[in-house]
Amino acid sequence: MTLVERLRAFAEIPEPETGKRRSFFQASQVQARIIFAVMLRGALTRFGHDSLGFFWLMGEPLLMTVGVMAMWSFAGADHGHGVGLVPFLLTGYTMLTLWRHVIGHMGHAVGHNVGLMFHRNIRFLDVIIGDVALESVGGLAAFFIAYVPLYVTDLVPPIHDPLLLIGGWAIITWLAFSFGLVLAAVCEFSEAVIRFIPPVMYVSIPATGAFYMLEWMPDKAQKILYWSPLVHPFEIFRSGLFGPLVHAKYSFEYMIIVCTILTGLGLYLLRLAEKRVHLQ
Repeated sequence: MTLVERLRAFAEIPEPETGKRRSFFQASQVQARIIFAVMLRGALTRFGHDSLGFFWLMGEPLLMTVGVMAMWSFAGADHGHGVGLVPFLLTGYTMLTLWRHVIGHMGHAVGHNVGLMFHRNIRFLDVIIGDVALESVGGLAAFFIAYVPLYVTDLVPPIHDPLLLIGGWAIITWLAFSFGLVLAAVCEFSEAVIRFIPPVMYVSIPATGAFYMLEWMPDKAQKILYWSPLVHPFEIFRSGLFGPLVHAKYSFEYMIIVCTILTGLGLYLLRLAEKRVHLQ
């Protein structure tokens, strides 16, 4: 049995006994298998059925990050504000790539997956969770694949607080998921919204914190940028890596409030959008 066949076997959903309802634990198992199956389907669709195809799940963000780091290094910009350029770009571009990939896929998250709704256990929410989880796992793996050789060659510092670093990644994943829910639903109401996603993503790059830290900005700019939810995950992630080398400014409480509100709004809009979908 090949690796793909084993993964497909794992993703098969067991049926309950006739006349019995699943317990919470059984339902949770089914939900986990559904999300895993959606992730597997997404990986196979995007990267092919060969074993090497799964490498590009990590290879895409890795190549982009390494390429940008190489260009900046060759340009002679090696250090800035007390931190090395290589680790700074590594943190910025891996998180920025995750944000752009997740949001970029949300425009067609509903329309392109209508066929999956013929399976009674699958909902659009499962598809979105699977897509976001796939991007998050791939992006985090790409970060560590790039980090290890850079650390061995003394180009990046040791991770100061692994838990804080993972927390920053979890926050940007949650933010991308919650905003993606809203975007996926709105795009179902109006296809014109899809056309605005790429230019808006480029325009919003200065508000992401990918190329700066708040303490480096003027005081007036800091007060404005602090309200940007995209800045906080970058600050958290870099604080976990650099530790006392930087003075990170972030608020977990603010991010939890923002992500919770967006998640609730997104779930409500997605329920409305599902009513507009016609299975053919």
